[in-house]
Amino acid sequence: MQLSLLRQQKALANAAMQRQILESDSYQQLPYFRETLQTHHLPLLQATGVEVLQINVGKLCNQTCTHCHVDAGPDRRESMSRETAEAIIDVLARHDIPTLDITGGAPEMNPHFRWLVEQASRLGRRVIDRCNLTILMANGYKDLPEFLAEHHVEVVASLPCYLEENCDSQRGDGVFKRSIDALRRLNSLGYGSANSERLLTLVYNPVGPSLPPAQASLEATYREELQARYGIVFSQLHTITNLPISRYLDDLLESKQFEAYMQKLTDSFNPLTVPGVMCRTMVSVDWQGYLFDCDFNQMLDLGLPETMPQHIRDFDIEVLRRREITTGRHCFGCTAGSGSSCQGAVVNIEPVNTKPHAG
Repeated sequence: MQLSLLRQQKALANAAMQRQILESDSYQQLPYFRETLQTHHLPLLQATGVEVLQINVGKLCNQTCTHCHVDAGPDRRESMSRETAEAIIDVLARHDIPTLDITGGAPEMNPHFRWLVEQASRLGRRVIDRCNLTILMANGYKDLPEFLAEHHVEVVASLPCYLEENCDSQRGDGVFKRSIDALRRLNSLGYGSANSERLLTLVYNPVGPSLPPAQASLEATYREELQARYGIVFSQLHTITNLPISRYLDDLLESKQFEAYMQKLTDSFNPLTVPGVMCRTMVSVDWQGYLFDCDFNQMLDLGLPETMPQHIRDFDIEVLRRREITTGRHCFGCTAGSGSSCQGAVVNIEPVNTKPHAG
């Protein structure tokens, strides 16, 4: 089993070390994100509302993927408490925030996952489960597909390729076959079927250090290949760029591709993506209840300014919906090519400096 950076006692397990590398002056050819906004006569990033409350319920996971920006894995024990989960539901009960987006780790491994889903569903919120699929086939979790279906949870599932070899190279041996089995289970419950209210969204991450191909054309290819090979259907596909954080940053440095990848991201900056980046309509909550602009800032420990609420128990939607977003060079990952967000590509164009390839 591959170990997390933390368990390996690697320096990059420290968020401050990651920030130091990303913002280093030694990469003089790489612009800073704020400067790039100014060059394109764009204002600094500002929130426009809070439409999504995304909660990271912990770093425990049944997988150890090479691209993971959370450094999650079976050897991590960070897990959201019931007290913090209750504070989150209290915020949803008091404010008209349409979506609760639950991520991890494998969020289903948190002991309060089902309670969170039940409570948010009772409040009439759209609930998203960011699922790695294989957890649905693990002992103790095999009834999860029925639970998710009962509560009309939208499943957003990572499947970085429709080819077994490519998928397993990123996520571990045997992951693809278990993922296909999980997708068949979800399909049997109506997930992904045409006109079904049970939404099944697949997520594509590039296997190598490149930007995703165009989302619409890749979705068409996924539909054709998964249907023909495995009889699988799904609702939609999202393409997400791998951000140079945690294990993916470590992998880039180990393979000596960090500078080239960062150059690709900065060269591919697309000003049209800036108005639609996810941080402008989201608040991210970590497993301890602290607030961030997005899950990426959370993993880099880039918290909100001291003038902002810091913890879920101090949640002030009026202040948070017009806050300035904390940015860094990693933000080029969300603004390169067609852009990248938890909702997939930001704009519908062919990404710059990329070539569509087999999923």
